[in-house]
Amino acid sequence: MIEREGRGARMRKKGDLVIPIFFFNFATHQNHLRYLSIDSPLIRAYGFLGNYIDGSLLVEMLSSYFLCIPQFVVEEHMGCSILAATLVWDDHMLYTFADAINAFEINVHQMRYYIPQVSTIDKLWMNHADKKSPLVGKKDIQMVFLNAELLAGWNFSQANNNIQEKELPTSCQFYFRHSSTMSVGTIRIMDSHGSICLAEDYANINTVWASLIVEECVRLGLTYFCIAPGSRSSPLAIAACRHPYTTCFSSYDERSLAFHAVGYAKGSHKPAVVITSSGTAVSNLLPAVVEAHHDFTPLILLTADRPPELHDAGANQSIDQVNHFGKFAKFFGLPAAMDQVPVRMILTTIDSALHYATQVPFGPVHINCPFREPLEDSPKEWTIDCLKGLDSWFAKTEPYTKYITMQLLFASNNCNSQLAEVTAIIQRAERGLLLIGAIENEDEIFASSLLVKHLSWPVVCDIMSGLRLRRVLSSFSEMKFLFIDHMDHALLSDSVRSWAHPDVVLQLGRRITSKRISQFLEFCSPSSYILVDKFPCRHDPSHIVTHRVQSTIIEFTHILQKIQFPRQAGRWRTFLNKLNAAVAQEIEFQIYSKCFLTEPYVAHVIGEVLNDDTSLFIGNSMVIRDIDMYGKGWLSSMSYDYQTVSNLGVEFQGFRVAGNRGASGIDGVLSTAVGFAVGCNKHVLCLIGDVSFLHDTNGLAILNERVKRKPLTVVVINNHGGGIFSLLPVAERANPDVLNKFFYTCHNISIERLCTAHSVKHFLVRTMSELQNALSKSQHEQYDCVIEVESSIVENANFHRIRLRSYVMNIFYVCDRIQLCAPLTSSLLNGEMESFFHEGFILRIYLDNNIVGLGEVAPIEIHAEDLLDVEEQLRFLVHKLVGSNISFIPLLRGSFSEWIWRSLAIPASSIFPSVKCGLEMAILNTLAMNEASSFFDVISGYGSSSVEPLLDADGNDGPKQIEICALIDHSGSPKEIADVVYQLVDEGFNTIKLKVARRKNPLEDVEVIRAIRQVVGYKINIRVDANRKWTYEEALQFGSCVKHFNLQFIEEPVNREMDILKFCDESSLPVALDETIDNLKGDLFHGLKKFAHPGIVAIVIKPSVIGGFENAATVAKWAQLHKKIAIVSSAFESSVSLSVYIQFAYYLERQNAAVCKIEGRELNAALAHGLGTYRWLKEDVTSSGIDICMSSDRYRLVASVEKAENFLKLVQINKANIQKSYSEEQTSAYQTEVDGEFFSCSFKFLKVGQNLNNRTVVFLHGFLGTSEEWIPIIRSISASVHCISIDLPGHGESKLQSLVDKSSKQRLDLSVESVANILLKLISGITSGKVILVGYSMGARIALNMAVKYKEKVIGAVIISGSPGLRNETTKRIRVAQDEAKANFLVEHGLECFLDLWYSGILWRRLFLSNVSRLRGHPNFSHIKSSRSRHKDIQGLANVLSSLSVGKQLSLWDDLKHLQTPLLFIVGEKDTKFREIAQQMCSEIKRGSIADHHRQRKLFDTIVVPDCGHAVHLENPLCVINAVRKFVERWEQK
Repeated sequence: MIEREGRGARMRKKGDLVIPIFFFNFATHQNHLRYLSIDSPLIRAYGFLGNYIDGSLLVEMLSSYFLCIPQFVVEEHMGCSILAATLVWDDHMLYTFADAINAFEINVHQMRYYIPQVSTIDKLWMNHADKKSPLVGKKDIQMVFLNAELLAGWNFSQANNNIQEKELPTSCQFYFRHSSTMSVGTIRIMDSHGSICLAEDYANINTVWASLIVEECVRLGLTYFCIAPGSRSSPLAIAACRHPYTTCFSSYDERSLAFHAVGYAKGSHKPAVVITSSGTAVSNLLPAVVEAHHDFTPLILLTADRPPELHDAGANQSIDQVNHFGKFAKFFGLPAAMDQVPVRMILTTIDSALHYATQVPFGPVHINCPFREPLEDSPKEWTIDCLKGLDSWFAKTEPYTKYITMQLLFASNNCNSQLAEVTAIIQRAERGLLLIGAIENEDEIFASSLLVKHLSWPVVCDIMSGLRLRRVLSSFSEMKFLFIDHMDHALLSDSVRSWAHPDVVLQLGRRITSKRISQFLEFCSPSSYILVDKFPCRHDPSHIVTHRVQSTIIEFTHILQKIQFPRQAGRWRTFLNKLNAAVAQEIEFQIYSKCFLTEPYVAHVIGEVLNDDTSLFIGNSMVIRDIDMYGKGWLSSMSYDYQTVSNLGVEFQGFRVAGNRGASGIDGVLSTAVGFAVGCNKHVLCLIGDVSFLHDTNGLAILNERVKRKPLTVVVINNHGGGIFSLLPVAERANPDVLNKFFYTCHNISIERLCTAHSVKHFLVRTMSELQNALSKSQHEQYDCVIEVESSIVENANFHRIRLRSYVMNIFYVCDRIQLCAPLTSSLLNGEMESFFHEGFILRIYLDNNIVGLGEVAPIEIHAEDLLDVEEQLRFLVHKLVGSNISFIPLLRGSFSEWIWRSLAIPASSIFPSVKCGLEMAILNTLAMNEASSFFDVISGYGSSSVEPLLDADGNDGPKQIEICALIDHSGSPKEIADVVYQLVDEGFNTIKLKVARRKNPLEDVEVIRAIRQVVGYKINIRVDANRKWTYEEALQFGSCVKHFNLQFIEEPVNREMDILKFCDESSLPVALDETIDNLKGDLFHGLKKFAHPGIVAIVIKPSVIGGFENAATVAKWAQLHKKIAIVSSAFESSVSLSVYIQFAYYLERQNAAVCKIEGRELNAALAHGLGTYRWLKEDVTSSGIDICMSSDRYRLVASVEKAENFLKLVQINKANIQKSYSEEQTSAYQTEVDGEFFSCSFKFLKVGQNLNNRTVVFLHGFLGTSEEWIPIIRSISASVHCISIDLPGHGESKLQSLVDKSSKQRLDLSVESVANILLKLISGITSGKVILVGYSMGARIALNMAVKYKEKVIGAVIISGSPGLRNETTKRIRVAQDEAKANFLVEHGLECFLDLWYSGILWRRLFLSNVSRLRGHPNFSHIKSSRSRHKDIQGLANVLSSLSVGKQLSLWDDLKHLQTPLLFIVGEKDTKFREIAQQMCSEIKRGSIADHHRQRKLFDTIVVPDCGHAVHLENPLCVINAVRKFVERWEQK
């Protein structure tokens, strides 16, 4: 640094003389303070050689120089404080000089609101000079730049030490002007007790000592005094209160007061002074002292004491206070106040104490102060001789002893050499991980963010780092993908723990909160573990640190920013990023899927209210773990202006976070938070648990003592006990009574009444919306408040048990065929058949920990899909599910479909209902097996309060069982059917469902009902099911005759939906819905609204028909809320499904009990569910069937939930009924060269499926695509057809080459026609029969050309978003020019830049204010874009773009009129351009074949895929798969 008399703001040299000067001509005044933006190693100087500034002029002078160091300077002059600033700017900065000046002046204006208030006897005045002097510019001289390393070697004492301008970086453009100034002053009218009074006027020696102790503290910058009432400490308390520059705070509880002082020090980064009386008042400071010691928090303790003669003599309140806090505090013992001791001893002791407290490692200092009486201001003679040597001290306002630390120049070469080994390790790292622990101040938070950007390593941030919660300030790309916010949850997966091993860990700051991350790092033992911390303490509980760097993060970052580090392997960062994204998504799903307020929800949303004037203070135990695990990493930008910050290139804003993490106790948290609010001068949000809150209720009294600070919002998570113990092993082993009393410490204390007693505003929140409203109100209102969040230990423990563990390693399905005793009730089979079968599929999902879960897909005639439809989707899902994370799926409640979209990248609506049901069943069963629980446990949230226990008549928990309804579909006489019913009743069935509307006349069914009632009476419930077969008149005729037969309900009585409500009104009979519900699409709640009629009493739910358990649960919930019965019904599935349906039915019954309890209505008698189809099973897919038995009271037939759970755990598949099995099918890749007319191409193509019937489907991708993008589709249809996908010329691994000059790099003269010709040669060479082409976009244009020109080989084509060319010549020329420009851009700027340009086109944009899934909004878009970046022949790719431009293509519009090859057009609903083109092509084909109506119907068809844009095959592949397979089958049959 350039300094000989302190840190100079400006320096001038004339000849050989160095003269430090300052702004505003106060060079001779000694009372000045300088504030540097950052520590000295980063200081830079700017100025001129051969020139100096004289006033406002820049004057030339040989052998002179003028240098400025950017800083703030405060000068004291004649009662005024004058602020000056040196700002530096150059053209290369992101912000302009005007921006810098504007930002500074805005901050100066804001200072007016932060000037501390003075007492009423003071008069405050302020003046701000807003006039801006004109900018002065010079272009004939140069400005130079110097850094600390250059200046370190200069010797200014030597004569003729001239600086050579050529050695320094220079600039010829600069401006300068004088700064505006702000001055603040006070005119203080002192009273007789003011600190400026003469020392000899003090009444007694106690007053002298106490006053000088306080005065020295103030001179050292300690102005915040925390005073506990007491007699012995009176001299200190009175002196502190009298001093004009102190802020005094008082509390009757020394423990809370000490924690308050700790909080102030954490917030302000300077110690508070605690004053207490003697005795146990001192002992009560111990918890706070321990916290300050372990968290390196400076603290000054002034404890009054009895004089030595009163010790060990039985004097009141006299204990041994010497070294009272042991090793937790540095002890200084003063003698009893006396005038025989020089008073300067007091001053040096105070100075030494503060130096110790504020030097690394920071910590508490205990100064024991004995006083004899009198303790008040009573006069007592004392001699002034004790003040000798203090004349200079009294004349100044500086402390007596100045401690000067020789700071090493951190930027020196010596320091760099010491760090050489560390930087070399960082440079060699291949799998580096940046770990950011606890950070205390905002400068180090900012420095850490700079290092994150510089290294570009994956970074894991602790909640105490200030970077775990981040608010977006500007759009940015890469840094967002570096933060791994959910590593803790990810490490629950065995596969993650076994793979994600970093080779180098760089940790900034102190210890981290997550025990799981710490254990993982200990387990993987990285080869190098570098810890950077300014404190010399160990902080290595796992004993894995290999390199310990004692440095501030600012200094360490400064060194590393000078070094360029290589980018790490993309796979390492990509893996962690995708892992984090998946876990973050599932955590959000899980949190928001709950219909009630959870503790993780509070932790997730708490960050949304943080802003630049808010800090977060977090309690210990469960709350800090929750916010560390569930906190939302990226917060949306606020509405206020960030322009100044964003202009500086800051991409996000961290938040200062504090807590008592030294000893991590639960005591004193609230008091510390209040002190922190005072110290940091921000609105503080404190998150705390109820036990911590109750442990520090005196903190409410401190909260109510409104010192000058901003409001404090306290969020109390009240789960009525110590919730963290519910997650420990003791919770699984200890007796519940022991847990409640000695661990949970359950309580019923009213937090609201505690707040009322202390006059603190209180909000009680029980719902998500109430929490949001309370938080919003607390941020906008200027008062303290306590927000109490009502929670439950059990609920919180259950939420945390739903954990991320594994990924799908493998999945396969088997096709089963089981024999039935009778035909299906919906079957249209010939009655003469003797054997009846039901076919379906069993899914097996294998996790990476060898856990297996089963699901069943069982379509029947009433489904919209058949076996072939189902199998093609299963083959697709087998491919997509492998590697996906299923272990953290939010269960039901509307989020399963979202998981399908986000994880599998397909719309849930495109999956067939039976497939979706089987998929959900398999996943939920896998989750259950993985957690060693059951299907019921998983869907109910492991005992969530959203379901209610079912009680027996005595009020005890009833048995876990459900009743079963028998099913009869019999064409016999009324007597025969009545006999069958009697037999079923004898077996134990209390409810019978009878199929009706099978006979010619409804009255025949009436006779059957009559006969049944005559045989079994009216104690048995009778249901009838017409399956929508009656007309309204027939149903009414039946209803009028059975009114007195006490039917439980008539299911689907009419064949038209519009007549259902009319039948209810006219017949007054109870009605149930079944098929009507099955036909609902979209928003189920909206579709169900019209059926709220009270005449509809039941909803029959078939999960396999309605689309799975998510939809079934939604329908059931609606029914229960509308006082209707929700009945689960099977569709002739095997025991695998039946065992799941039993558990699902029991879940719905418990959910209904909860609804009834909330609404205050009586729970109806147990209902019977429609699972009687188990009697149809002559065979089963399992070795043994489900066990249905009599209830314990021998009164009714029931299904045991526990037996159903055990059945799935022990199930064995009966191999005799397995027809075939399928696992993920592999594709084969080939390479072959084909010569065209002027060029050749080395083609890569993929094959899958066997060519059994000499039929092949060839797939052609679009521009930038490859053959691999078709893999999911070709695997899905390869069961019935041979599939080939080709890398088109210039794409992927297909390379173009000129036949004329093979060494030429000039563009080849290609065309759509020439590419179609060479593709024909390729296809003819690798296939023997005819083919069907499937082409997308550019591939569709080629396929259409081949279908028109080569009908001998091509017998059909599927055109996806394709065009036959342009008709208008002007449009053609424009398009040619556009494509040529893009091709040139591709060659000049490379593929990465080109992709950004290409996908900014309108085809790929998400529709404005719409949720339509265009490609850019697709979950796989980043993967799709990444796959486009792997093309090897960039020149060939540009050649194809230019040569195959649609503007150069020969139009095929006229050829369509003579078309003979069948075409299928597939377009996206939202792709309006290509929808119109498809319609126009259909019109052209029609015009050419008006006379041939048969050919007109068969030659073309169009499918519009809902909610899709241009890339239909990527956005909704299942629709494309089904369309292609049926197109192939249709022309095969022809």
